[in-house]
Amino acid sequence: MSSTVVSSERATSTARVVRNDMKLESVVVPVSDVDRAKRFYQSMGWRLDADFANGDSWRIVQVTPPGSACSFFFGHGLTDAKPGSASGLLFMVEDIDATRAELIGYGVNVSAMFHFEQGLHFLGTQGRVPGPDPQRRSYSTFASFDDPDGNSWLLQEIRERLPGRAIDSLDIATLVPLLKEAEERHTIYQATAPKHPWQAWYAAYVIARQRGKSPDDAVGDATRHVQRDYR
Repeated sequence: MSSTVVSSERATSTARVVRNDMKLESVVVPVSDVDRAKRFYQSMGWRLDADFANGDSWRIVQVTPPGSACSFFFGHGLTDAKPGSASGLLFMVEDIDATRAELIGYGVNVSAMFHFEQGLHFLGTQGRVPGPDPQRRSYSTFASFDDPDGNSWLLQEIRERLPGRAIDSLDIATLVPLLKEAEERHTIYQATAPKHPWQAWYAAYVIARQRGKSPDDAVGDATRHVQRDYR
């Protein structure tokens, strides 16, 4: 068997695997003072989901930032990572100016905006250039802040996502072009498809796109949905 065939088979296998959702649920942040960290994160309006302990040897606190599907754990007995060693903790924000102003209002020491000329770095302030991206492109303007232990967080402004990336929320401005896209794709599918409820096809397509799938993969999801449930 040639290496080309093997590579192709691996790629096909990988593509099949990633069709199943794998959603990041939580990330551990190493801290030295659990109560201090709890006060800090709650002061920014993060939701407190849990605070459980088992004697003095184990404790877990779970907090979730506004609008985030991923939560964060900190406590005692969770990790042997050095407190303050977490870096590369990256938040997507649609309006970095407004987010900075909100965090500063909470008393958080947020950096001025910056961009990178030669790729993203998570090593201190390496590679940072003062000011927002000159063209104010999505994915290219940042700000940062640290928690009391020195765990480093980055804010990344994303005004328009790259094709195929997950859609975090569906407002009218997002949903209208997405429905138009679904209509165009469904028209092609409907030309040769058996009778089916178009509403179900649309719904499956929109959900797939919201989860970050490409238009072609969303067509596949929607088609399988109506073929399975509406035969």
